[in-house]
Amino acid sequence: MTRTVLITGGAEGIGWATARLFAARGNRVVIADLSGAQARAAELGPAHQGITLDVTDEGAVIAAFAALGRIDVLVNNAGIGDTHLPSTEQQIDSFRRVLDVHLAGAFLMAREAGRQMIAQGGGAIVNLSSIAGVVGLPRRNAYGAAKAGVSMMTRSLACEWAGAGVRVNAVAPGYARTALVQKLVDAGRIDLDAIRRRVPMGRLIEPAEIAEAIWFLASPAASAITGVTLSVDGGWAAFGDFGDAT
Repeated sequence: MTRTVLITGGAEGIGWATARLFAARGNRVVIADLSGAQARAAELGPAHQGITLDVTDEGAVIAAFAALGRIDVLVNNAGIGDTHLPSTEQQIDSFRRVLDVHLAGAFLMAREAGRQMIAQGGGAIVNLSSIAGVVGLPRRNAYGAAKAGVSMMTRSLACEWAGAGVRVNAVAPGYARTALVQKLVDAGRIDLDAIRRRVPMGRLIEPAEIAEAIWFLASPAASAITGVTLSVDGGWAAFGDFGDAT
């Protein structure tokens, strides 16, 4: 049976790399994004679908699942950047918006996917956490809190739904070679050379590498794995020595 895979934030970056991988390996992909979803789905071929969706809109999320029917895999990838401002200058509205998209949006999508998967006898959910949810990153208060919340929510849902055949896992990427990261570089908010020195593998992570980890967690090869957050970060979270890692 061909699996149907729903990927939020699937029109760009890690989501798009994941969509291409799942489509190339014979799955039917549904790309959900605020914009560009239909065009991206058309690039994958006629078997695939794009829908415009705001993951923070509960009514829209419920309607989307009702219209789509069976979903075998959910990849919770939708997200936004944070301000990178000093904490004393951060505004509560921006803080809440980051949590709303990354954490509340992931919960809404997982809740509706869980309902569907429990009813159909099983499925797999892969959430996107981050190194920011594993280690402390200065100025990244909202983003770090949201991604740490995603990891803990992953564990909770995994324990609750394991008996129903629904596996819930997460991937925690390090700095990846995406348009969003490049935007932060161009704005002077992050230093790529410093990041490369901090990563034991000495490089950024490719979106395709993260997609492979998502594929594994959603595949039968991971049939006994649930509730984990898998770091895909070139060794960032493992490095605890002083000085540069490379």
